[in-house]
Amino acid sequence: MRYDTPVFFQKIEAGAYDPDTGNYEADAVHEAQKWANVTDSGVETLHLLYGELRQGILTIRLQRPYTESFDRIRIGSRTYKVDFSRGGKTFVASEVQ
Repeated sequence: MRYDTPVFFQKIEAGAYDPDTGNYEADAVHEAQKWANVTDSGVETLHLLYGELRQGILTIRLQRPYTESFDRIRIGSRTYKVDFSRGGKTFVASEVQ
């Protein structure tokens, strides 16, 4: 199994309120890069988790657990939310539209 795909764990920090302008600043995104084995999720996994077949579901496997808190995962230009994780090493994620 090759761990050859860069995966970015993103933590989003909400922008602060500026009372002078009445607007909120832009959100800050902090990323931590890890190398992972990324594959499409199998039919059995999709049936167990969702009860149906879906598009854009990936299984992400790390060599070592990622224990920091995060909000989403970015792979390339696409972002994913984690629907299921096991031990911080395996994540089943669906694409955020």
